[in-house]
Amino acid sequence: MLDKMIQKDTCGAVIVNGSPVRADAVQPAGREKTLAYRILRAHDSPKGDGLMHITFDAMVSHDITYVGIIQTARASGMTEFPLPYALTNCHNSLCAVGGTINQDDHAFGLSAAKKYGGIFVPPNQAVIHQYAREKFAGCGKMVLGSDSHTRYGCYGTLGVGEGGGELAKQLLKNTWDIEPPEVVLVWLTGKVPHGIGPHDVAIALVGATFPGGWVKNRVLEFAGPGVKNLSMDFRIGVDVMTTETSCLTSVWETDETVEDYYRTIGRPEAYSKMALEEGAYYDRVVTIDLSAMEAMIALPFHPSNAYTIHELQADPERILRETAEACNASLGGQVTMDLQHIIDSQGRVTCDQGVIVGCSGGMYENLREAAAILKGKSIGNGYFEMSAYPSSAPISRAITRDGTAETLMDAGVLMKSAFCGPCFGAGDTPAHNSLSIRHATRNFANREGSKPANGQIAAVALMDARSIAATAANGGVLTAATDVDYTVEPKAYEYDGGIYEKRCYNGWGHPCPEEPLRFGPNITDWPTMPEMQENMLVRLTAVIHDPVTTTDELIPSGETSSYRSNPIALSEFALSRRVPSYVGDSKQVRDRLGDVPEALAATLKALNRDDSNLSVGSCVFSRKPGDGSAREQAASCQKVLGGFANICYEYATKRYRSNCINWGLVPFTLPEGSEFDLQTYDWVYIPGLKSGILSGKQEFEAKAIKADGSVSDLKLLCKGLSEEERIILTRGCLINYYAAGGKA
Repeated sequence: MLDKMIQKDTCGAVIVNGSPVRADAVQPAGREKTLAYRILRAHDSPKGDGLMHITFDAMVSHDITYVGIIQTARASGMTEFPLPYALTNCHNSLCAVGGTINQDDHAFGLSAAKKYGGIFVPPNQAVIHQYAREKFAGCGKMVLGSDSHTRYGCYGTLGVGEGGGELAKQLLKNTWDIEPPEVVLVWLTGKVPHGIGPHDVAIALVGATFPGGWVKNRVLEFAGPGVKNLSMDFRIGVDVMTTETSCLTSVWETDETVEDYYRTIGRPEAYSKMALEEGAYYDRVVTIDLSAMEAMIALPFHPSNAYTIHELQADPERILRETAEACNASLGGQVTMDLQHIIDSQGRVTCDQGVIVGCSGGMYENLREAAAILKGKSIGNGYFEMSAYPSSAPISRAITRDGTAETLMDAGVLMKSAFCGPCFGAGDTPAHNSLSIRHATRNFANREGSKPANGQIAAVALMDARSIAATAANGGVLTAATDVDYTVEPKAYEYDGGIYEKRCYNGWGHPCPEEPLRFGPNITDWPTMPEMQENMLVRLTAVIHDPVTTTDELIPSGETSSYRSNPIALSEFALSRRVPSYVGDSKQVRDRLGDVPEALAATLKALNRDDSNLSVGSCVFSRKPGDGSAREQAASCQKVLGGFANICYEYATKRYRSNCINWGLVPFTLPEGSEFDLQTYDWVYIPGLKSGILSGKQEFEAKAIKADGSVSDLKLLCKGLSEEERIILTRGCLINYYAAGGKA
């Protein structure tokens, strides 16, 4: 079905008379004419090394990440914020989780905003991205966020989600360094049918492009005659989900609709027209026929597991059985998911919960459409329940004034405040073995709050708010919004940002150095990180052969994130839901505890005769790690536990690889086509690693060692490191790098 909606062409294209025409050869000069490159080059400080060195216009972080970022920058010499930096509080607002921990971090955030000249957005005022859209976006601007869904392309802004180390670099007046990316043109045609929402288009796009990394680390550039038919809320609903395609960032052409948006939020000066340029070259083309769009559902455990709702309704037993089998394989036998029981006696798929939330779901237009579908109806008093979270206080105020909230509440929908919790497993946890349908960004395992290690599992399917409302009106029986009759009264969004002025602290440009930081008992400094020695010996404390390993598996989201400001406490949860033995085994290596078999000890001694020049630590192998969140803790927890390296076939995202480098984990890959089975090996020895990295060496002859002392040759690759990254790695981490003045 996806092929009817979305076409992909690996052949390049050039803009001729405003439309794409196939090109037979790569045209680097034409790539410079794309919207993406025009923005990137305006923020680039070339150094003659072929990389882009980007300085951003503003930054934004939420309360899972900002404490660690500020602590890193403090330890590295920061004295004030050199660019507008907003600290939002939308992820850990449930202060009952972890006692005083969350509110302690909020107090730290406000004190840091005062001390260093930042912006503080109190809990429940706005989700991170809605605040950035309203306050930081601008045509031709670039915004860096410590959240993977930092996407503001439809506002003419390149938004980039990265790990905390990259934000710390900006705070220390350094740059974001990248290889010049390829650009993919996303050409929109047609007009969406009634009942189709942005999540339907987004799920179809992710389903078509995520498999095989079709747009991985490329920039998506949206244009075409279909753009003018989409509202701003619709555009951002698609744009924010481009993160799930694994692209680098995104940007759209701008028009009168964008101009009206900036006028509405009181920032008309932020608008400028951005149009395709004649001769602009695109490396690939995705064509989306909006007229062919159908109501979509993304089944567990990934947004790319896409089906039309009609497909699922027609063959629920097979599709749900195959989905459950794939999910159970990834759960490693800890618990069994059963999706067959949600099929009722009439062969209909039933759902237990509906949630409209966050930076993708909680938009004004989505809530208005849901209310129109539910007007005069009831979600019933059965097992089905429903919640809605407006993405900001101004949106909440608007739906209160125009009656939208009243309509939803009359139908039985529970209205809540701005919060990202259901997106990462810290709110609206459904019952065991139930199905929650959500207009949210992700449906990875445990993002609904279940705990497989405790025998608890639930499933999240992503759907658009319109079809969630249609399902709610049908008592929880899966229903496409295109199959119901409803009318939405036209109503323009009336933005009122007065609550921000009353509640948000804006100290940008006015740091108060004398302001003391407020530290709660759970806020601790980073432990000392050892520097790399000449030779490296790592124990394989986790070997994972799943096709993709998400950041949620590397460090679980949800309630564990309450400990994000305590590096040692948080590290106790590393890989806890995927490899429960990882923490204990890594600690043993780090602390040199436990007996080494005699044969293995003899082999290690023979390989390395100078133990004083040897780094000994742990290592994670997975086929393709790092899909998902930008949280740096996915890497920093490994380092705290004594990690020195990752080995894989490829990294799922640039941001996870950057996190590894910034925390001193050597990002090794195996040669393409290699199928070396590390499952049977215990240790890997890499001689001459430090000098090799510093000299720019990219291939290393290593030794894989079994417990019986037998040795096999192993080739490891470490390609594409910049000069700065090589020094960061050998210094042991970004903090050490800055402490040494940026020198090797």
